[in-house]
Amino acid sequence: MPLVKVVDARQARLFHDLPARLHRGQPVYIGPLTAEVEAVFDPIKNLNFAHGEAIRWVLTDDAGQVIGRLAAFLNRDMPAVADADLPTGGLGFFECINDQAAANTLFDAGREWLAARGMQAMDGPINFGERDRFWGLLVDGFELEPNYGMFWHPPYYQQLFEGYGFQLYFKQYTCWRDVDMPLHPSFGKRAEAFAAEQPAYQFRHALKRDPERMARDFHHVYNLAWANHSGVPEMSLDKARQLVQQMRPVLDERLLWFAYHHDEPVAFFLSLPELNQILKHVGPRLDLVGKLRFLWERWRYQRRRPKKMFGVIYGVVPAHQGKNVDAVMLVHAQKAFQVAGYTDIEMNWIGDFNPRMLATTRSIGAKICKTHITYRKLFDESRPFERCPIIR
Repeated sequence: MPLVKVVDARQARLFHDLPARLHRGQPVYIGPLTAEVEAVFDPIKNLNFAHGEAIRWVLTDDAGQVIGRLAAFLNRDMPAVADADLPTGGLGFFECINDQAAANTLFDAGREWLAARGMQAMDGPINFGERDRFWGLLVDGFELEPNYGMFWHPPYYQQLFEGYGFQLYFKQYTCWRDVDMPLHPSFGKRAEAFAAEQPAYQFRHALKRDPERMARDFHHVYNLAWANHSGVPEMSLDKARQLVQQMRPVLDERLLWFAYHHDEPVAFFLSLPELNQILKHVGPRLDLVGKLRFLWERWRYQRRRPKKMFGVIYGVVPAHQGKNVDAVMLVHAQKAFQVAGYTDIEMNWIGDFNPRMLATTRSIGAKICKTHITYRKLFDESRPFERCPIIR
């Protein structure tokens, strides 16, 4: 089975076209935007290339038909890669026919490429970028449509990964909640008491007309609340600006909530309209026709019920944890979500290494609806395997 490195536009098209062909018969399948996947491998658009590198392959059968694909990458600024005890690279964008030998050929290529660069393990499937998209293997919830930025995978992919020797590193849960479902009465009581006792705090949504403030506030909370937790690197302000710029065409400012203490951002709960509910009517390519179709479908979506949003990220600066800041922020946010006409929310993924966040989702009545797994493969199989550390 010939393995071909992707080096030109024709091979890139083969890379992008495979998932839709493999999953053509699946009614819930929604593919990602071609341009967004391609941007991951563009050194100009992906800032991770400043300290890293990536490669991708397509696998063909003897007749020249593409039957698999894979990417391998490493960013030497990532804590996992820089770990002197166990430097760990990444694999992602895996797609393959139901054939263990074909999958092994792809995994072997990724392993050899990473080992040649000093890696001793590999995680996958992950992204050459942030964890908010293209991260994890779907293992439960196959009957549901994927959220924007997440892949749909068939059940047999789990067997292909585990058959190669990948082991569970951590699980990622997507949780669903009816937006109109009342919060527990204790939330309202805490919000009333908080307003009387903590006047230095304010809660408000972001303003689309002020992207610089949005980027700075997000950058500040993210680095204090998330950086250095479970392999999450610190984010630069330029990267935060880039993310805001990418979101601006589709964001609904009423879904981006911040808590402030004396005007310092100390918590956020950031959500987006669930774009796959629009993109499934548009297709993977936003050419001129695609863009016009997107604008039409977005207009229809904004006026439709039911209407789904998805939670991208939530965090509280450690110095302000345990003070009911998050509970009060959610009370304010829920009212705005209802006014905006959203009926369902899926919180995009929460690692099982974060029990406090899972407890928060349970406290607001959310239930797990999808499960993804991030696997790890140790190159030295005699070495004891350790799961992802729990955030305490």
